[in-house]
Amino acid sequence: MAWPALIAFTLFGVVPLLGVLVLSFSSWTGQTTDIPFSGLDSWRAVLSDPDLPHALWVTFLIMALSWLVQTPISILIGVFLAARHRYRAVLAVLYFIPLLLSQAAISITYKALLDPNFGLGAGLGFPFLQQDWLGDGTLAIGVVVFVVSWQFIPFHSLIYQGGVRQIPASMYEAAQIDGAGRIRQFFNITLPQLKYTIITSSTLMVVGSLTFFDLIWVLTAGGPGGATQSLAVDMYQRGFKANLMGPASAIAVILVLFGLLLALGLRRLGGRDQADSQLEGA
Repeated sequence: MAWPALIAFTLFGVVPLLGVLVLSFSSWTGQTTDIPFSGLDSWRAVLSDPDLPHALWVTFLIMALSWLVQTPISILIGVFLAARHRYRAVLAVLYFIPLLLSQAAISITYKALLDPNFGLGAGLGFPFLQQDWLGDGTLAIGVVVFVVSWQFIPFHSLIYQGGVRQIPASMYEAAQIDGAGRIRQFFNITLPQLKYTIITSSTLMVVGSLTFFDLIWVLTAGGPGGATQSLAVDMYQRGFKANLMGPASAIAVILVLFGLLLALGLRRLGGRDQADSQLEGA
């Protein structure tokens, strides 16, 4: 039964990855059928480029800020949706809507709303919103993190909702008998029991943030002044703007390596075996 999935993963995952690895040792422009190999020249060009550390910094800054914003809000919404409410199903659908929208469409919408001359601030007459949100480097990073969080918090809330529903109700009943309030139950029962759920959500969050491209490209195109030029944007500019497929492929391999290292590091935080009973977190 695992063969179809294994074949699909090999064809659409392993083979393209190997192709990118091979291209990273070439000087291919993407415009010819010949692929001239150049050894380590593409890697030397990328690793010696002074713009690479900046792109790495922007990538990890967006990743860290996105995690800091998304995680606590996702946990709170997930816990709220896991409880019994009269309109829980309706609220769950409303919260999930941003995830169904295209990132490009979301970026175009926010770009229009944040326009200092014709956007939401100018229409409503709010001076605070009439700033050059995408023209200032610090504000642009904040906008990217906000839009990313707005779209993906529903997905992670759904993960936490499922995790909370797996916690035995008897634990909360015992805590109530001992006189523990809701806040104490949250910190002493809910959060420890969500240990592996947090690790899973964080893995998806940080690894996914390495590949943010369309949202950043539509919003800022890596600007202003390279303030939002992440590795994914840098890869696109090298490969499809400068026709340097070799260096672009090298950056793609770097992204894969960072993703693997981050995923393995977060997995080690889970301790022995994430399949163990969640009761050990109590």
